[in-house]
Amino acid sequence: MLDGHVLVDAHVHVPLLDTLAPAWVDWARQFGRPGILEEIWRPDGTPDPAALDRHMAEQGVDVALLFCEYSPKATGYQRFDDLLPLVEHNPRRFRPVANVNPHLHHPIAAELTRQLDLGAAALKIHPVHGGFRADDAMMYPAYAVLVERGVPLVVHSGTSTFPGSTNAYADPVYLDAVVRDFPDLQVVLAHGGRGWWYDAAAFLAVSRPNVWIELSGLPPRRLPEYYGRFDLARLARKFIYGTDWPGVPGQAANARAIAALDIPADVVPLVLGGNALRVYRGLDPAV
Repeated sequence: MLDGHVLVDAHVHVPLLDTLAPAWVDWARQFGRPGILEEIWRPDGTPDPAALDRHMAEQGVDVALLFCEYSPKATGYQRFDDLLPLVEHNPRRFRPVANVNPHLHHPIAAELTRQLDLGAAALKIHPVHGGFRADDAMMYPAYAVLVERGVPLVVHSGTSTFPGSTNAYADPVYLDAVVRDFPDLQVVLAHGGRGWWYDAAAFLAVSRPNVWIELSGLPPRRLPEYYGRFDLARLARKFIYGTDWPGVPGQAANARAIAALDIPADVVPLVLGGNALRVYRGLDPAV
C-alpha cells in the first residue's frame, strides 16, 4: 500500500531488451530513473523477477499490470509469454495483459483466447504502433471474446514519438463505433488522449459509463490543464492510475502527486486502485 491506499499501476512494461527496437531503450533511459535498466534487467537483457518485485514493493505498488506488444513497425516485440516468469514469481502482484495485432495474429480470437487462458487481466491494443484502427472489422472477433469473458479493452489513445508510429490512429473517435457495438465492453483509454485528444477522451469518459481514462504518461500536475474544459472532480471518478514504467522516475511520486490534486478525498482511492480493481479481471491486492 501507499499512504494507506491500495496502489495499482495499470501500465507497466518489462520486456526482454533484445526483442525491442533501440528507440525503446533510449526512451526508457531518457524518461526513467537513472540506472533503472541496470537495476531491474540482467546483463543479458532479461528482467530479474526478484528485483522487479522488490522495486514495486518499495514504491508501494500492490498490483502491476504487465504489458506486451507486437509492433514490428515501431517498438518491436514485447511478447506475452515473456511475462509469465514474472507473474510466476509473484502472481498476486504481477498480472499480464494480452496484446494482439490484426496484421500478425490469425485468427485473432484464437490468439486472444490463448493469452486469456494464461491469465491475462485485459487486452491492450496499440493502433499507433501496430498500424490499424481500433474500429477495424478485423478486431471485432477479439472484442466479442472480451465481452464473453468479461475482460476489458485497453486502447493506446495518445501520440507516440517512436519511429514508425501512425499517430492519427490514436484518435478516440475510432472507439465510438466500438463502444456502440459492444455496450457491455469496458474500455480504458491509455494515456487519456495525450497530445491532441484530451477533450475527446474526457467526453467519452463522462458520457459513457463503460469508458475510463488511464493516466500513464501524463504528469499529474498538468491534469487540470489537460482537462481544463471539464470538471476535474467529476472526471477523476473515471481515472485509473498508470505510469508507463520504466519511462517514469517513480510510481510513488506520481501517485502522491495525484492525491495532492484538487479532487475529493473519497475519489483518491478510486483513482489509485479502486477503479482498476473494478475494471480489470481478477486482481487481488490482498492488503
